[in-house]
Amino acid sequence: MTTGLISNSMGLVADSLDMLADSAVYAISLIAVGGTLAKKKKIATMAGYFQIALAVIGFSEVLRRFFGNETMPDFRTMIVVSTLALMANALCLYLLQKGKSNEAHMKASMIFTSNDIIINTGVILAGLLVNWLDSSKPDLIIGAIVFIIVIQGAVRILRVGKQ
Repeated sequence: MTTGLISNSMGLVADSLDMLADSAVYAISLIAVGGTLAKKKKIATMAGYFQIALAVIGFSEVLRRFFGNETMPDFRTMIVVSTLALMANALCLYLLQKGKSNEAHMKASMIFTSNDIIINTGVILAGLLVNWLDSSKPDLIIGAIVFIIVIQGAVRILRVGKQ
């Protein structure tokens, strides 16, 4: 979040909000270990609603910046921070898949992490486009796309919680 605010990158801010939600889900998922199936489904459902709430807040900020006087984001920071996040998320997804769990709370974690890999790649691409086009619009567009992906993931998680 700090690098997103300092670099004025909505893509990094969006990614950080998504990672905040992911961290909360991971913590909640650890609490669910050893719990009943009903508890695990309830946790997956709570995680889905939390993701939707963050996405709505974030998307409203994208709109505010799009219609306001947006300054250029620092494309270098966008690329470096997103590359580091991409490496971390790839490792997390590998570890999650290695566990081969089909329980709802673990499926939710894998969905979040898969989304993060897509998001990190998108922010890197947006950073390259900000530099190439000398425009802040690619950053705002990736911010909006991030929140759409987050909402789609949340809907998938809500379905997992109902199974």
